[in-house]
Formats: sequence, structure tokens, C-alpha cells
Amino acid sequence: EGLIQQAIKRELGRGGQVFFVHNRVNSIEATAHRIGTLVPGSRIGVGHGLLDEDTLETVMVDFFEKRIDVLVCTSIIESGLDIPNANTILVDRADTFGLAQLYQLRGRVGRSHRRAYAYLLIPGERMSDDARKRLAVLQDLDDLGAGFRLAAHDLEIRGAGNLLGKAPVSY
Repeated sequence: EGLIQQAIKRELGRGGQVFFVHNRVNSIEATAHRIGTLVPGSRIGVGHGLLDEDTLETVMVDFFEKRIDVLVCTSIIESGLDIPNANTILVDRADTFGLAQLYQLRGRVGRSHRRAYAYLLIPGERMSDDARKRLAVLQDLDDLGAGFRLAAHDLEIRGAGNLLGKAPVSY
């Protein structure tokens, strides 16, 4: 919680905004409340795919127009969202996301002249070997044009399946 508080306060202190990705709708409101407790005075909005269209649009417009400081949301933001003033993202339980998803989420920040920060929060308990590999790959892919290498690593971690393998095809 100290790291979350520090990261959010740093970004708000320089006039920016924060994405906090919490990919479980059933506990997203409690998470937003927890962040409000950690960073009193911050304006927090909640966005996820189960909101009705008008409510979600209002939240996103409010974030875009800087009426919300911290957007607590699901991975709904992973593509197609460009908020140049949001330069910090915290991804809760990053070990539960796929490599391409994490790469897309990380790409939501760093769209302006300001330095961007991506915090991938993981649990204290043991992670799967695949989750550990995904996070290690993501740490190394920080240059432009890394998308192809990401796809190659993803294929290596998950495997190619048996599309071209020797397994018999059943119809």
C-alpha cells in the first residue's frame, strides 16, 4: 500500500493522472475506496465493462477532461485509449494477465513528454512459472518495435499448440 500511495501521490504532484487496473468487477468499488483512503483528496472514478454505456462514457470523459485524478478500472482500457496526461499505471495482480495484455496496458502511459511509470503489482504468494516468465519478458521489452519480440516470447511461453504437430486431427 505504501508503494501505491507513493506512486499516485508522485503523479498527482506533477499534475498528472493515474490508471489503476483492478480486473475484478466484484471488488473494484472496494479497491477504489481503499485508494481514496490511501490518497485523501484525490478524485477517483471507476470504469468497467458492466457499467451502462452512458455511465461509462461519463467516467471516461471526466477522466479525459481531468475531472478525475485516478481511474480505477478493468482491462477495458487496454486498447484505443489515449490520455496524454495519464503517465502512471498500476496493474493489480499483474501475474493474472497475459503477456500481450500487459504490453497493451503498459502502452496506455508514456504518450507525452513526461516520464511514464508502470507498476505491475504481484501477490506475495508463489506465482506460476509462466507468470514469472511473462513479467520477466515485459521488463526487457522497453524499446520501440518490441511487439514482434513480444509475440515470439508469448509463443515460446504458451507454446504453438499442435496446429502443425503430429497429433491426429479429430472432426
